[in-house]
Amino acid sequence: MTRGWLIAVIALAVVVGSCKSAPACPVQTRTDPQETLDEHAGRQQGWRSLKAEARVTQWADRGRIRGTVLMFLERPGRVRFDVMTQLGPAAVLTSDGESFQLSDLRENVFMQGPTCPQNIARLLGIEVDAQNVLRLLTGDTPMIEASEQRMECRDGNYVVSLSARDGSTQDIEFSVEHGARDEPPAKQRLTLRRSSVRAADGELQWEVTYDDYTSVDGQSFPTNIRFVDRAHGADTQVRVKSISLNPDVPADAFRQAPGPTMAIEVATCP
Repeated sequence: MTRGWLIAVIALAVVVGSCKSAPACPVQTRTDPQETLDEHAGRQQGWRSLKAEARVTQWADRGRIRGTVLMFLERPGRVRFDVMTQLGPAAVLTSDGESFQLSDLRENVFMQGPTCPQNIARLLGIEVDAQNVLRLLTGDTPMIEASEQRMECRDGNYVVSLSARDGSTQDIEFSVEHGARDEPPAKQRLTLRRSSVRAADGELQWEVTYDDYTSVDGQSFPTNIRFVDRAHGADTQVRVKSISLNPDVPADAFRQAPGPTMAIEVATCP
């Protein structure tokens, strides 16, 4: 064996060894996108309210912001977020699904108005309505109004693709539970991993990824959520530290009033 031929064989072995094959698709693949979406929606119905603590990091034009956030979420679209510091709360956002309040305790300003994506984004950097904020934080996803649906297996995961009449598209990606790839479709438990929406010209509008799922009282929740809103220049990561289901929710948890010395501003929606 010549030295040159030996070097070529070694180089080929290195290249082959460094290539990782994609995970295999299930032996029997799912083909019905609506059935898959309905099954996912059904698994989301096992709880009414949720209390959680999370570490939130935002990247935006003003730089990186990090903080601890206490959350109360109640279906279908009631939310409360308390941004905490070592000295206590710095800001509190509440929405009962219709009315919105934001107490900025550092600036001593109280904002109120209707609930809309722009007002939710004042604190969270995520420009979606309260109901979809709840979905994003609990392993679910907003969906476009689709006129067409299709489904395929890519690199071992299922991808449901939605197309709207305006040309926008959405991909919703599910992983298959470990050890279930040899099972028939009805026994393949799926986990939401990614959801992304593109405009008619193909430009990415937003993308959310879900990782590090944990089980709480038989329900599965992601504890590492990343939401990138390209259309509005925001990037938010949520790392959930604790979750409790169906806690006792105070009657006034989703509404607040201004303190006696706070300046009051009206938060309008477009």
